[in-house]
Amino acid sequence: MALSSLSRPTPAARRAARTRTDASPFRVVSATTLLWLLALLYGFPVLWFVLSSFKPAGDLFSYPLTLLPKTWTVSGYEQAWTSFNFAGYFTNTLIVAVVTTVLTVTASAMTGYALAKYSNWWLKAFFMCILATTMLPTEVILSPSFLVVRDLGLYNHLAGIIVPSIITATGCFMFRQFFTTVPDELLEAARIDGSNELSTFVRVMLPIARPIMVTLAIFSFQWRWNDYIWPLIVLNDPGKFTLQIGIQSIVGAQNVNWSVLLGASVISIVPLVVIYLVFQRYVMNADINAGLKD
Repeated sequence: MALSSLSRPTPAARRAARTRTDASPFRVVSATTLLWLLALLYGFPVLWFVLSSFKPAGDLFSYPLTLLPKTWTVSGYEQAWTSFNFAGYFTNTLIVAVVTTVLTVTASAMTGYALAKYSNWWLKAFFMCILATTMLPTEVILSPSFLVVRDLGLYNHLAGIIVPSIITATGCFMFRQFFTTVPDELLEAARIDGSNELSTFVRVMLPIARPIMVTLAIFSFQWRWNDYIWPLIVLNDPGKFTLQIGIQSIVGAQNVNWSVLLGASVISIVPLVVIYLVFQRYVMNADINAGLKD
């Protein structure tokens, strides 16, 4: 009798189990529904924006407004590509974004490795100084950055956009935080095998940090591709303008050719979407325990 009473669940336990069972599907459905609502909330303006780029200029503000174009046309894309030096703007932006992204990932990875795996007081102080730069608004450092770029002879050159953008506090922080989670046994095993510091960093640490590299590369490419203020300050030659400055030049003082502007804007976001779709599967893949025995 005593054993049966001990094995039998109490009424309170049965009610708690029933509550958990009943609430679990509700929570899942609610979370899924909320995510779909957020997706629609953010996706609908983008969908309207893309579909509007296929409308003739006269249909953009016709009443009543319609989501789908009454007459599909790509004249806005054609005019955007031919009426301006759009190919040149696109090429300049691609050069700046690719070169800056490669240098940013490389410099951030090396800095994060040193900050995470070397123990020294001045490295900790240096890391705090790097984090302190995140508290400075961009507008505060525009003037001194411009003076440095001008004195280095980089004014009105694409290098004047690339060089100041290589080191980012975000990239150094991301790599530093990731490398601190990597077991020191990996480094010790590599050093026992005779690997020097550079070889250990390239052959051991970088392959493990591939998700962080891809994540930072996506962010860096997006930052440089969408950058407007700094190229506007540094560049003066229209032949060296980046894409965002070129798109801004479409906007006239008296009128705006919305069909051309929408077409140019859609073209400008295509590389960002493609890069994200191609590399997103690498972002969450990390196996820092590879090479370790239990």
